[in-house]
Amino acid sequence: MTDPGAGLRLVGAWSLVSWQIFDAARAGITEPFGADPHGLLQYTADGCMSAVVCRSGRAALPSGVSPRRMDPELLAACYRSYFHYAGRWHIEGDSVIHSVEFGLNPNMVGTRQVRQMNFLGNTLTLTGIEVLGPQQRRHVLLWQRVEPQTQAPV
Repeated sequence: MTDPGAGLRLVGAWSLVSWQIFDAARAGITEPFGADPHGLLQYTADGCMSAVVCRSGRAALPSGVSPRRMDPELLAACYRSYFHYAGRWHIEGDSVIHSVEFGLNPNMVGTRQVRQMNFLGNTLTLTGIEVLGPQQRRHVLLWQRVEPQTQAPV
C-alpha cells in the first residue's frame, strides 16, 4: 500500500542504527560495517539525496603524507571501511528510488537503487535486494531521524 505522505516523511536527515545483510545461499546474516556502524542519510525537499556509511573506529591515515603517496593496501583498507553515494530521489509505490550520480564505487554511478520503505515512529527501515549472479542478498538498514538543532549552527 502506497503512503501518500512518504516523500514528506523522508525529507531530512537520518542516522544509521544498523545494517544487516541476509544471504540465503550462505544461510547467514552479516554486518558489513560491524555491530556499531556510523552513517548519515539525507533527503532534501528538492529531490537530492546522499548516503554515507562507515565502520566505527576507523584508523586515521598517517599525517604529513599525501594519500596519493600512501601504500595501496592502506588506502584499500580505507575504501573497505567507508561507503558513499549521492544523487536524486523519488517515490514509486512503497519504495524510494535513488538515482546515483556520484559514488565511491564508480560501478554504482548511473544505477537505480530501489529501497522499500517502512516507517515506525522516528525510525525508517530501508530494504534493498542485491543480485549477485543467480543469488540474491537482502540488505536491511535501520535509520533514526536526526532531531533538528535547537539553535542555528554558527
